Amino acid sequence: MSQALTLARPYARAAFAIARDEKDYAGWSQALAFAARVAADPRVAALLGDPRLSHADAVVLLSPESASESFSRFLTLLADNRRLALLPEIAGLYEELRAEAERVVKATVTSAAELPASELEKIKAALRQRFGREVDVDTAIDASLIGGAVIDAGDVVIDGSLKGKLERLQAALAG
Repeated sequence: MSQALTLARPYARAAFAIARDEKDYAGWSQALAFAARVAADPRVAALLGDPRLSHADAVVLLSPESASESFSRFLTLLADNRRLALLPEIAGLYEELRAEAERVVKATVTSAAELPASELEKIKAALRQRFGREVDVDTAIDASLIGGAVIDAGDVVIDGSLKGKLERLQAALAG
């Protein structure tokens, strides 16, 4: 996995530089996400490794209809260098670069039950204040948390779940 990330990093940076120059972060995000989903499909992955598939056909297969000419050239470069299988890693690294450039922190709030919109706004406001950036929040539900929530914002994880509190209490009593 780390080797794939190492190989994907320069391509992600190149894609990001092109998107920045074209002022089209969102368009490149959508195109890379599409290409990554297609390339990650096991049937397509096997096809991409087939020497009978021309680079031009691979580019057509992986390009969304709305893709720019520069995105098609980018895919051609990947095909020429036999790096199309790296598209999922490239897309992930591109999104990290985009979030950094747009000063956005991506966070996931996992709770035992669906949170009311007002509670989610309070969490977003607290995270904005903590990080000094805009916050893009996704939500997830995990009934095993019992109550409370776990907030995962990249390198920062805040476990305010009842399950986490009980585990910490049990560890403290055992130790």
